[in-house]
Amino acid sequence: MGNPLRTAQDRRLPRIPEPCALVIFGVTGDLSRKKLIPAVYDLANRGLLPPGFVVVGFARADWGDGSFESLAYAAAKKGARTPWRDDVWQRLSERFHFIPGSFDDDDAFDKLAATLDELKERNGISGNAAFYFSIPPAAFPLVLNQLNRTGMADPSKTGGWRRVVVEKPFGHDFQSAVQLNQLVDDVFIPEDVFRIDHYLGKETVQNIMALRFANSLFEPVWNSKYVDSVQITMAEDVGIGTRAAFYDASGAARDVLQNHLLQLLAMIAMEEPTSFDPQEVRAEKLKVLKAISLPPDISTGSVRGQYLPGWVAGERAVGYLEEPNIPATSTTETYAAVRLGIQNRRWAGVPFYVRVGKRMPRRVTEIAILFKRAPHLPFDPADVEMLGHNQLVVRVQPDEGVVLKFGSKVPGTSMEVRDIAMDFQYGEAFTESSPEAYERLVLDVLIGDRTLFPDAAEIEQSWRVIDPLEAAWAGVKPEPYRAGEWGPRASDEMLAREGRTWRRA
Repeated sequence: MGNPLRTAQDRRLPRIPEPCALVIFGVTGDLSRKKLIPAVYDLANRGLLPPGFVVVGFARADWGDGSFESLAYAAAKKGARTPWRDDVWQRLSERFHFIPGSFDDDDAFDKLAATLDELKERNGISGNAAFYFSIPPAAFPLVLNQLNRTGMADPSKTGGWRRVVVEKPFGHDFQSAVQLNQLVDDVFIPEDVFRIDHYLGKETVQNIMALRFANSLFEPVWNSKYVDSVQITMAEDVGIGTRAAFYDASGAARDVLQNHLLQLLAMIAMEEPTSFDPQEVRAEKLKVLKAISLPPDISTGSVRGQYLPGWVAGERAVGYLEEPNIPATSTTETYAAVRLGIQNRRWAGVPFYVRVGKRMPRRVTEIAILFKRAPHLPFDPADVEMLGHNQLVVRVQPDEGVVLKFGSKVPGTSMEVRDIAMDFQYGEAFTESSPEAYERLVLDVLIGDRTLFPDAAEIEQSWRVIDPLEAAWAGVKPEPYRAGEWGPRASDEMLAREGRTWRRA
């Protein structure tokens, strides 16, 4: 029963879930250790988890609760965002359980079902459970079938809500995404499926909606009359790490362009929703994704690249083909750039340049809105040679904030104008540090808020954008670029043909 003295509009008190269980499949993997377990600790430390909350880990390792607690302790302490408090961890760790087993092990899933039934009575979780798939996509069907067989996915049998959380990549093309959506929806009802794109949990990404729709300053110029172009950049200074098998089968476009960057594009370009109801927000994003147009000639309107040996941050970096477990003949791209359009009244004629790359000079994700130059400049050419486009830049990471670049007179006797920047940074403007993305998203799953989770239609429409690119790139050798460079030369030439340059991120 809810608090009768509190309304849904009252934001002074935090949102706290009902008593529930979080079941993590693949709990010993990298994602769980680096993100999920620290996020659970931080939520507990902030007082945002209910007293009856429990964590059930499921993985192939043959561990008991004690050994699992040791792994969880090390992971939480290493990855925690909030200060470490032994008393918080002690209370949390008492509610950790571990079940060993493989995904085709009927006995292990029967034990999981029995454990949830036992916790239902002992911890008062009323049958509420969220199942987090921190596992390879190939294992999804096995686990879904087991949840279906045991009845763990059926709320009518369990007496409480049951939700499933699915990590990207959601399929590897349109057809596989459709099949996976059908499989998930056969076991869980669509309203109980949460497809995670962790970029949508970042505070700066959510701030896009506040920036646009809470201010009258930007919306009047947020259209083709005033905007020259939009650039979305996701640059990483690291290589592929231990993801060789996955990355070489996917590449940069499938790995992040299909999900993270197209979601950022949809949020920056969408129309104002009638409310922040999940269905309303997703409907506006879907309209943008459906309106995306590919370049008429993909060979000139897109660029694939692959990094060669070079230097990053003063350290020697091997080339992609020298990375462990990468075939010497691999043509997988580690860099992708494409010119997209949006075929609607607001954005007609405005190019959206999207790029992603590994082994770049530095790590940065940002969205830059470049405005058209003033139609008449009554200045001598020499006075404005240092003046560029007005820009509004949303920095997603690592220096979260917003930058507004505009021209200003240089102090002195002459009328010299050059670009200056007004810089808002989250870390300086607010005393409270931003929650980590998984912290917010795990809490939203437990509460049942789907606003920040793409639905099946968005996923499938994103693949409709990527599939033609992949088809055009098939058999084409990627352009080389040295580690530590901002991508292949062909990427600069793609913009130069239209009289533009990449913004220096």
